[in-house]
Amino acid sequence: MKKIIIYTDGGSRGNPGPAAVGFVFCNERDQVIKEYSEYLGETTNNEAEYQAVILALKKFKAIFGKKLAKNSEIELKSDSELLIKQLNGEYKILEPRIQSLFIAVWNLRLDFKKIKFKLISRQRNQAADRLVNEALNGQSQNQKLL
Repeated sequence: MKKIIIYTDGGSRGNPGPAAVGFVFCNERDQVIKEYSEYLGETTNNEAEYQAVILALKKFKAIFGKKLAKNSEIELKSDSELLIKQLNGEYKILEPRIQSLFIAVWNLRLDFKKIKFKLISRQRNQAADRLVNEALNGQSQNQKLL
């Protein structure tokens, strides 16, 4: 397992509003290895997009170990133009809360051999988007039960 593709998505219903993340780990042939989603609570859409990247990289290390992370090339794909262009240094980061999330991603990069951030269409990110919506729908169901 030398190259891993990670699809990430984060979203909020309202901005800010209830938010969640979803991410999918795939092998180099784009075959799904694992899928995850997590409810975040109240946050903005952009913060949720960053949290998706942070949680995906942390989860990778937790599951596969630091040694494999150090030897893996990650291709992280997202449909968030702002996220990808900021992570690739094409857009400035003006929002202080986004700056701290950017630094968290930057520091996590050091644990991997190489991470490439790639912008993809929403259509190509449907699995991660589905996971976000499942987490948000599950949370709204839980709130109705209380």
